[in-house]
Amino acid sequence: MPNGLIDESSLRVHSEGLAVALTIPWYRSLWLSSVTSLKLALDGVEVPADDLSFELRGVRYTVDELPNQDQVLWFLQDHPLLIVALPEPVELGAVLTVRISGEMRLPYMQIAPGTDGGPGMYVPNFVNQQLELKATDRPQQAQIEIEPVEPPAPKTQEDPFDLGLTLYSASAEYRAGWYNFDSLLERVAQLGIGPGIEMVASQMLPDYPRVTPEFTRVWKGAMDKYGFTASSFGANLDMGRRRDRDMTPDEEFEFSRTLFDGAKALGFPLVRIQSAKPELLRRLLPVAEERGLKLAYEIHAPMGPNSPEIMRVRDVYEELDSPLLGFVADFSSTMHSMSPTLLRAVRRAGLDDQAVRRLQEIWATDASMRERQEQFIAYLCGCDFDPARLGSFAHLAFNMHGHVEPAQWGDIMPQIFHVHAKFYDIDEQGDEPAIDYPELVRVFVEGGYRGYWSSEWEGHAFAELGEVDPLALVRKQHDLIRRSMRSMKAGV
Repeated sequence: MPNGLIDESSLRVHSEGLAVALTIPWYRSLWLSSVTSLKLALDGVEVPADDLSFELRGVRYTVDELPNQDQVLWFLQDHPLLIVALPEPVELGAVLTVRISGEMRLPYMQIAPGTDGGPGMYVPNFVNQQLELKATDRPQQAQIEIEPVEPPAPKTQEDPFDLGLTLYSASAEYRAGWYNFDSLLERVAQLGIGPGIEMVASQMLPDYPRVTPEFTRVWKGAMDKYGFTASSFGANLDMGRRRDRDMTPDEEFEFSRTLFDGAKALGFPLVRIQSAKPELLRRLLPVAEERGLKLAYEIHAPMGPNSPEIMRVRDVYEELDSPLLGFVADFSSTMHSMSPTLLRAVRRAGLDDQAVRRLQEIWATDASMRERQEQFIAYLCGCDFDPARLGSFAHLAFNMHGHVEPAQWGDIMPQIFHVHAKFYDIDEQGDEPAIDYPELVRVFVEGGYRGYWSSEWEGHAFAELGEVDPLALVRKQHDLIRRSMRSMKAGV
């Protein structure tokens, strides 16, 4: 997903001067308190902060007021206006060079907790864009061409896994407004993808973290209309929602309980949890029992089932000894090479063939994620290449691509409740070029897993909007998984 605040239709006419329609530069909704800074320049001249106002759903804020708005959600599909006061309004069709920069703090990605009641440290997201834009009076309308496809072969009783997808796979298109909720599910049904539907709550809930009765009606109506089944409810914990301090233990519990209530209302049997703090889990287990929910901690690249961080979670599970506690296996952990989608992205950012080869060599070593990242950045600096030209890719290349052996999933197979069948590409032969799906099918079949494999296309982290059709790729990945399952049964 392009890490941008503006696009080709962002410059709008406005009675007070002009407005810039903003897109949230992330894959999920965030609180306005996440905005650390926001600056705008027009034709090379920076606009004074006093001449800027941020308007979301009819309410205006100064830029300086944004970090204090920890109760106001910037929903993924919202496009607030950054209004610029000018002596004369800009005319329709006027062309301006717009430069925008901003910093956001991701409130659920904690690097280190706060001390002495102060705020913790959180992963930042930096945005710097410059585009030449023509002033319009409406957003650009997206056109999605839907090609007819043959229905998939029906599931047989011998197929070990149920298939589905996480709606996260269409993050970029949903954020851009190419789909609304119903049209997204309609497209999934047209492609024969399913029956399991997984959601990231912070991405899909307009009133996050609450599930409203209205959304419940819409959700259940869609499940019935298209014959889908709710599979996994992705819950985050926004510890850094406030800028002055982290959540207290009571706030973490109440925030989580609200999400559990929503999962129950929508008919989900499982919640993907973000925190495995023993004291929090002790309080949440009775809530999960009452609501009939399993809780699964996600194992994601660069970690694997036996990484030190996951071993600590396994120790907590052993201490609590509850059948409701398990894991989500994310196949980003078990890649044998880097994804072509990522390699295309770093080439667009300026890496030459030699640098791309060196990136892959460093990735394949057994050093820690941070050590590999630092080694690669040092290599770039030695080549007189500014690592900032890669944006977040210098980090994501190692954070989102792990190379643990697939066999390690067998070490915790009884505790795996759900699978994120992560993928980035499907090649002309119908295979995932960086992830060995036939081997993963073998490991999970022989390990006795019989739950959902939920397709998760994460190429949107690297691909441009419209570069590929992610839902068509999910359908191809389902074909690959079915082929792998049935080849194994046939002894091929």
